[in-house]
Amino acid sequence: MKWLLIFWGGPVVLLTGWYGLSYHDMSFGVFMLTREAHDLVFRVYGHVLGIPPESIPPLVARAMVVDSLIVFALVALRKRRQIVAWYRSRFAAAQSPESLSAASEANLSSAP
Repeated sequence: MKWLLIFWGGPVVLLTGWYGLSYHDMSFGVFMLTREAHDLVFRVYGHVLGIPPESIPPLVARAMVVDSLIVFALVALRKRRQIVAWYRSRFAAAQSPESLSAASEANLSSAP
């Protein structure tokens, strides 16, 4: 599970870091972080894909969101017992025993 998060998080951090720095032209003397390189990369990708370069960043952002949701769903599936135990300990203690017994009686009386 650790490696899944590393192999997902590494590229996400690198891509968002590069995009943010190159978009705002914060190059620190590195050509790949200049706005010129930013525009060049998206022109090349746009030419290869046959779409306008301006439409690529929203597509990449949407793909990263979907991939992130899939990764978090896998982590939640793997850790579901721990999540359920935490949820029960966190929110079951907030309810008084009287309200729990009243709720169970209401469920029993409404059952067919």
